[in-house]
Amino acid sequence: MIRQATNDDIEEIVQLWYQVNVTAHAFISKDYWKSHFDEVKKMLPLAEIIVYEQNGVITGFVGLNDTYISGIFVSSDVQSKGIGKQLLDYAKKIKSELSLNVYQKNERATHFYLREGFIIKSEDMDTDNNEKEYLMVWKK
Repeated sequence: MIRQATNDDIEEIVQLWYQVNVTAHAFISKDYWKSHFDEVKKMLPLAEIIVYEQNGVITGFVGLNDTYISGIFVSSDVQSKGIGKQLLDYAKKIKSELSLNVYQKNERATHFYLREGFIIKSEDMDTDNNEKEYLMVWKK
């Protein structure tokens, strides 16, 4: 089931955020994600969070700040089962354009967004951790 997140979901969402980032971004120190944990937890209620829930457990979510996708996060044990696509399709239904940044080394995510109709608009450097990233955009 896809639904809007509630404040009661924040702890579960931030734990999923942390776990997925550590797994998907092995090229970035685990300490980087740990150091941002509390900040992200405070910011989550300010974003539009759409969750994918299975049997009462949040297994994925997408975070939106207007038309910017802060990220799509899917629990590693259910990845590649269409949850990320369903969350992205939901975001595409409610927005006429979307943008996001993705690390170049995260090839799996880059290929996912390209397959889903995003284009690479520019390349930049994430100065927090000296990693190259793409700005990707999608329009209806």
